[in-house]
Amino acid sequence: MTAPRLARFVFAALFVASGAFAQERPRVTAEDYAQAERFLYSGTNGLVTGGSVSPTWQDDGRFTYKAETASGAEFVVVDPARGTREVAFDPETMARALSAARGEAIEASALPFSSFWVMDDGIGVDIGDTHYVCDLDAESCDARGDRREPDARAEMMRRFSRTEVYSPDGSRAAFIRNWNLWVRDVASGEETQLTTDGVENYGYATDNAGWRKSDRPVLKWSLDGRMIATQQQDEREVGEMYLVETTVGTPVLQQWKYPLPGDSAVAMLRRVVIDVDAQRVTPLALPMEYHRATLGDDLSMDDYHWSPDGTELALASTPRDHKSVTIRLADARTGAVRDILTESEETHFESVTGWHVLWDTREIVWNSQRDDWSNLYLYDLDTGALKNRITSGEGPVSRILRIDEDTRTVWYEAMGREPGQDPYFRHAYRASLDGGEQVSLTPEAGDHSVQIAASGAYLVDTYSSADTPPVVELRDRDGRLVMELETTDISALEAHGWKPPMRVQMTGPDGETQLYGLLFRPTDFDPNAKYPIINQAYPGPQSGSIGSRSFRASWGDRQALAELGFVVVSIDGMGTPGRSKSFHDAYYGAMGRDNTLPSQVAGMQDLARQFPWIDIDRVGIWGHSGGGFIAAGALFRYPDFFDVGISESGNHDQRNYEDDWGERYQGLLVRDGDTDNYAPEANQDLAANLKGKLLLAHGMLDDNVPPYNTLLVVQALIDANKDFDLIMFPNARHGFGRASNYMTRRRWDYFVEHLLGAEPPENYVIGE
Repeated sequence: MTAPRLARFVFAALFVASGAFAQERPRVTAEDYAQAERFLYSGTNGLVTGGSVSPTWQDDGRFTYKAETASGAEFVVVDPARGTREVAFDPETMARALSAARGEAIEASALPFSSFWVMDDGIGVDIGDTHYVCDLDAESCDARGDRREPDARAEMMRRFSRTEVYSPDGSRAAFIRNWNLWVRDVASGEETQLTTDGVENYGYATDNAGWRKSDRPVLKWSLDGRMIATQQQDEREVGEMYLVETTVGTPVLQQWKYPLPGDSAVAMLRRVVIDVDAQRVTPLALPMEYHRATLGDDLSMDDYHWSPDGTELALASTPRDHKSVTIRLADARTGAVRDILTESEETHFESVTGWHVLWDTREIVWNSQRDDWSNLYLYDLDTGALKNRITSGEGPVSRILRIDEDTRTVWYEAMGREPGQDPYFRHAYRASLDGGEQVSLTPEAGDHSVQIAASGAYLVDTYSSADTPPVVELRDRDGRLVMELETTDISALEAHGWKPPMRVQMTGPDGETQLYGLLFRPTDFDPNAKYPIINQAYPGPQSGSIGSRSFRASWGDRQALAELGFVVVSIDGMGTPGRSKSFHDAYYGAMGRDNTLPSQVAGMQDLARQFPWIDIDRVGIWGHSGGGFIAAGALFRYPDFFDVGISESGNHDQRNYEDDWGERYQGLLVRDGDTDNYAPEANQDLAANLKGKLLLAHGMLDDNVPPYNTLLVVQALIDANKDFDLIMFPNARHGFGRASNYMTRRRWDYFVEHLLGAEPPENYVIGE
């Protein structure tokens, strides 16, 4: 919004407040909306160049990469030992040589490869199924057999197949047919049935409980592709979820298994291993189990680790309440299982980084938050005895980057360990598996992502922040800077009018804990004006409102909303991850009563004290999914603070959302007469408190958060005789699909009308 438009709004607001011209409201124009739209992803995509390196490491220690510049692609070779960075070849010359070799026109501006190798006799590239070596002095390329590395597109297609899971070498593909597991030989197409006793709702490798439902099998291949670890999933007595498609004529009913918290019957797993060649199924000697993963929602098979020879399988077992984990070791030949180690928590156990098995030395690299921080520990695989701590200190270890068993070195990512920096910035470190010194490898302020050379001698470090574009540097194994590789060109983005968000720090509801967030202001910001504040929130508990602190040209529609005359904030409240275990557990068992709302309120109040241009008497909030839950809850639980809320796809009552979610973060459902421990968290029971303006929205085919969550709130608002607004999207899933632009426009309209006190343009269309 330009300064003259802002002045007009302030002027009009003064007259409305005094009663003069009460019939007139200021107007936000289609041009204002077009200005806002410029800051959506569609408007900023393509305005940032460079700042990215994907190295191809060579055996001689050098590496190559393709760099994007404003004038086109540049192909670079780096010699870390010599400290040199050079252009490897001229794209025009390469295009002529490849065109001649392949008998087709290849443009220099669109060379069909990213990876390449600098060789003694030329430049090596993969195109299609063929590896070429090009002598660019002679402008000729010779075919040298099959491609040198797997085709990235083919690998992606295999990895994201909707119906099959490929063996590590890609020669076999496992799939489900009629509740049984089959395998297909990729070369011949021959299909082999591996199991025979799968029946409806008690099938092998099925992925169809709760909000997860697909035809892709859930399994883990052994490294040699001979064995499969999976489970037979029993859902025969599990309750079903129902959704109805909107259509002309007889409605179509969708139904699937969807267990809820407190249900007596939930999905149970019978773990098995399968010898693919022998077509032999061996059940593991375990009782039926509740989960296949230590993380929520059973999203993956990351808690299965095969030995290199496929004879042993390490796995994790967790009870229904997620409060403990047991690591077990199975003999894949006999199915015998023995327990190795068990760890428990008062709330819920979470293996933040996952865990790793070192088969050669019979050890486990284990992640634990036993001292309130995520750290790494080394255990004996056979006895379960703790050998030593690997890492220590405050600030969570968030990811294991690499383990070199030969040098007994682990590279890992951690947050909050660099003094004076944003605690959510990720940094890379190195330590010995046997304990001792922890070496900081990326000390510069920013959010870091590293790629480590096979030798471990060097790493490529890319770092940025919300207000600083990426820089790419080469560092040695001790973190010393070797050279700068790339910077990011944001000149086109700045010419577009972009300005970075503010990184802000606030005091939490306890008066001590520091909270962190991002604040977005209009690009024509006037420090002498007063701006309503909108909170775009996500309460977790599995993630926060912001996510990665790295640079982005667009943050959803936060900046777009700000362009319409607001300031927009996102705050990671107490109860979200990325800090200590106690910070993450701040509202365990109080998902609705807290839901980070005390943090959101305290944070915005603190911001208003810091920045006088924030009008804390005009406060809005919106969110999607868990954010929809908090947005409605904000207006019900803090009706005198929040004025306008937009709740999209909210899981308003955890008793109406899949069992694994609520039972992990709220605890097991405990009934007490006509009520239970989930009831105080439900939004609909507080709907009578509504004072402000509330817009509810939900997709009627939402198979993640069923729409009945929102309809419970609708019924309660009707019963309380409250005015509210509602959009139900026919045939839309959780994210609204093709109606998402419509929802964005309605969101803008709602805040403009009810928080800014203005008239929005009529029927503005985003994307035209």
